[in-house]
Amino acid sequence: MDIKDLVDAKKIVAWRRHIHMYPEVAFHEVETAKYIVQELAAYPDLEVLQPAGNSVVAVLKGAIAGKVVGLRADFDALPVEEEADVEFKSKNPGVAHLCGHDCHAAMLLGAVDALYKIKDELNGTVKFIFQHAEELPPGGAKDIVKSGVLDDVEAFYASHVFPDDPMGIAKSVSGPVSANSDIFTIKIFGKGTHAAMPETGIDSLLIGTEVVQALNYIVSRNVSAFDRAVLTVGAFNAGTSFNIIPDTAEIKGTVRTFCTDVRGLMEKRLKEVVEGICKAHNATFEIDYERGYSSVVNDENLHNLFTATAAKTLPGLKIEQMKPMMGGEDFSAYGEIAPTLFAGLCAGPVSGEVYMNHHPKFNINEDALPLGTALYVSFALDIING
Repeated sequence: MDIKDLVDAKKIVAWRRHIHMYPEVAFHEVETAKYIVQELAAYPDLEVLQPAGNSVVAVLKGAIAGKVVGLRADFDALPVEEEADVEFKSKNPGVAHLCGHDCHAAMLLGAVDALYKIKDELNGTVKFIFQHAEELPPGGAKDIVKSGVLDDVEAFYASHVFPDDPMGIAKSVSGPVSANSDIFTIKIFGKGTHAAMPETGIDSLLIGTEVVQALNYIVSRNVSAFDRAVLTVGAFNAGTSFNIIPDTAEIKGTVRTFCTDVRGLMEKRLKEVVEGICKAHNATFEIDYERGYSSVVNDENLHNLFTATAAKTLPGLKIEQMKPMMGGEDFSAYGEIAPTLFAGLCAGPVSGEVYMNHHPKFNINEDALPLGTALYVSFALDIING
């Protein structure tokens, strides 16, 4: 059986373009979920569940009971105006599929279509997970896992499109793929006063600048060079006028790590730095430190299986080593149930400048989508066939 013969490229592209035209942000993907359920209705023996939020899980049982594999795709969009010059441009102002989640959902629908054609030959069960809210913590994966509908899954697979390399390349790695992704908000409370009399107040703005400077020393002076960590301040707000020393300042940022110990160290040192500086200047403070998505870690056996499967299914496909990303991914939640494998699918545009995920002009080569579907299918077959 040639898996490529099971894949319907035209359907996949059509699905992608429809979802792309009607994007919805995390936790608001109501119409996208309805569309996916509508398309799944074309497969009569498919069990369709909606276990949490706007997520949809389709269950395909083979003729013989056996292993259970979970294939996941996300489908939420970003709150950004699309600037890409495509005929299927977003019809929802200020919202666009700029990360490729429309592609992931379409590829997974393609996997449903392909595996349904051979359902009588399957020796196990495939659960297709169409997940909402990957982009916004706490994410959608956590609630799906809590629902219990995936408790019997023995291995999970997800794929993500990236435009930085041309079509014809897939990437995987054994070990960490994405980072622990945490966020923080620091509020500094001083004492407002006239700008001409700073000695009568406590300058929250000036204290805030000292905090920002000090936070940027944490990684270089506390984290070993053999470990990896990133701390970025993305917002600093204080003051309303040129002649007023503000009484409050607010700092927002993110911390990315791979190691659990380093994750704890970063949180501890951030709190210590803020407390020390504020105390030195007689200011008070509040810190909201939220642990977000944990690191996605690829199982070594699944990585080896994926590499062999991809080479067997698509002989012309190059398999390369994936570099761990400092980005966050809530696919890590499925690792609480069973081993996971997260792979990259290269889909760089045929010509023109490359715009990475989340850029307003993000776009990909749609010819890569059938390859993504074939990888979903081949992974599932290799798991349930042992």
